[in-house]
Amino acid sequence: MTDLDQFRAETRAWLEANCPPEMRRPMQSDKDANWGGRRAQFQPGQKEWMDAMASRGWTVPDWPAEYGGGGLSPAEAKILREEMALLGCRNPLHSFGISMLGPALLKYGTEAQKLEHLPKIVRGEIRWCQGYSEPNAGSDLAGLQTSAEDKGDHFLVNGQKVWTSYADEADWIFCLVRTDKSVKQAGISFLLFDMESPGVSTRPILLISGYSPFCETFFDNVQVPKENLVGDLNKGWDVAKYLLGHEREMISGMGLEDGADTLAGTAVRSIGVDGSGRLADPLLRAQIALFDVRAAAFSAMSERFLDELKAGRAHPAQPSMMKYYGTELNKARHELLMAARGSDALEWESDASHHGAAARDWLRTKGNSIEGGTTEIQLNIIAKRILELPA
Repeated sequence: MTDLDQFRAETRAWLEANCPPEMRRPMQSDKDANWGGRRAQFQPGQKEWMDAMASRGWTVPDWPAEYGGGGLSPAEAKILREEMALLGCRNPLHSFGISMLGPALLKYGTEAQKLEHLPKIVRGEIRWCQGYSEPNAGSDLAGLQTSAEDKGDHFLVNGQKVWTSYADEADWIFCLVRTDKSVKQAGISFLLFDMESPGVSTRPILLISGYSPFCETFFDNVQVPKENLVGDLNKGWDVAKYLLGHEREMISGMGLEDGADTLAGTAVRSIGVDGSGRLADPLLRAQIALFDVRAAAFSAMSERFLDELKAGRAHPAQPSMMKYYGTELNKARHELLMAARGSDALEWESDASHHGAAARDWLRTKGNSIEGGTTEIQLNIIAKRILELPA
């Protein structure tokens, strides 16, 4: 038995012993995801599962152990993902701290910042939100105007952000601010601060899904300590671009099955099977088969990209390719889920439909092609940086 075989056997045994039964059931909606944080309200099994995984650093298995991570090699982290999938284990912790801020801190943060923030992210103690987009700075993010004025021992932040996901539930924010108004990209800095700081307020934005995960966020003379500056002053654009690559990688993961009910299972329950045991609707059966082929190809590409990323061989524009295709897959999956459920999928309120989870999730996917950089922006990046087409 090789070392990796031994690791796989031990990992499987540990997961079987420690993953609560509730955390092996498919998620029914986004409401089943655990985001941690100071105000978290846990469903049965969620906190036990998060704490157990965090105790081994396995909420972020490939982060260095000195910052609370698992310290696993790429091969070991891959085995952990595979064994969790085989047992049907849910992700123990969803976190913008894991998928976006953490990698940026590992690259640009001071040692004090890493020691202060990364272990709390691993343990799910702090929930983060992202302060990037503004009313007049969306695709042209570098046009942002939220200002941070140097006041000696602190910055004084004033301005507004928009589409701030879960800002009303977050504990801290990583925020782009303007520290030099005479230049564009070269006048932006990257700050961290507590959402309970005096002068911070949020207002949810109601979406077509009926939910309000996005918010408007306002800063009125918010004092931010100087030690919360990540990277150099006026060099925040470098941090922002690096973080965006990880955000796009995170969004691309929406294209993969996430423990929620499968397409085929939903369709069989709704439509039934024919005499041969196949889905009774041949057209939908073909559409699901085509989707499954595309999803399998995307999954293989995702694994390859992750291996290249960990080895430092990934193309800088690969996250754009992943984000684009993952977005399209996620939209296609929810279209097919709606088709499989038929008219029942349009029901919006009852407990039987989990308060319209299917329809609300389908409507939510329309934002996938906007958030993290629009589809048009991603295709432009792919054309220029990967295909090397002329401008």
